[in-house]
Amino acid sequence: MRSIRRQSVDIRQGLPGRGAGRRRRWPWVRWAAVAAVGITAAVTTTFVLIGDGEGPAAPRALTSDEVNRLAITRFLNYQAGGRAVTITVPNATGELVITGSIDYRTHTGYGVVRGTGRNASSDGLIQWTATTVFVHPMTDPPTAAPASPPASGWHRRPLRRSGMSLDSSLIIALGLGSDRPDNAALLPQNGAAWVGRDQVHGHQTDIVNGPDAGPEASTSPTVRYWIGPDGTMYRVQAGIASAPQPVVFDFDNRRYVPVQRVPGAAPAP
Repeated sequence: MRSIRRQSVDIRQGLPGRGAGRRRRWPWVRWAAVAAVGITAAVTTTFVLIGDGEGPAAPRALTSDEVNRLAITRFLNYQAGGRAVTITVPNATGELVITGSIDYRTHTGYGVVRGTGRNASSDGLIQWTATTVFVHPMTDPPTAAPASPPASGWHRRPLRRSGMSLDSSLIIALGLGSDRPDNAALLPQNGAAWVGRDQVHGHQTDIVNGPDAGPEASTSPTVRYWIGPDGTMYRVQAGIASAPQPVVFDFDNRRYVPVQRVPGAAPAP
């Protein structure tokens, strides 16, 4: 799918056309072919897309209101400064669950990671930027990450751009905030469509197929957004080539905790 140009658009009254602070464009990822197992898993999850007993629905074109809400949903995350998020990353031996927050102004994530099965060896704290991952192993991690990261015990590594489900998920998570609305006129031309309704954390949402916000992460051609009546993002589901099932990003009702950088870490680029 060709790249989408984004431009500032005044979607609703009082909404600024550009975010405050340094302007930064986050390019759309190139659509990549995924393994058949990933596509099959994405298809089998479609039963959750329709709530309120409406039954299956064929995709249809977005209304002008739905297009506008999709266009501003990532910008609203940036405008809020950050969001609390739970990221569920499946793999062949279980899953990894990251519970934390993302600062969409500095593009930095921080939280607790827990795994099941062999993935339990990854338990601990994690912080990441677009280029670097910091991990702090713990045998019994807390439910929530401490507001101030520990002063020592961190291991640093480059963020991998392909072949690793966790890192691909971290890339996508950072891309779910943008310093300006997307180009509403181009979204329908690039495959955006309405596919259902659902309740998420007590909020009525529309589910739409939309663009991939994860630069350089290999994802399926269909990324789904659960969006509220005001454009708030409540859930995103994306297939990743290296994961047997789609990764789920839940923006739940937990309070956002501002992200403090790991001691000694350079600011995000």
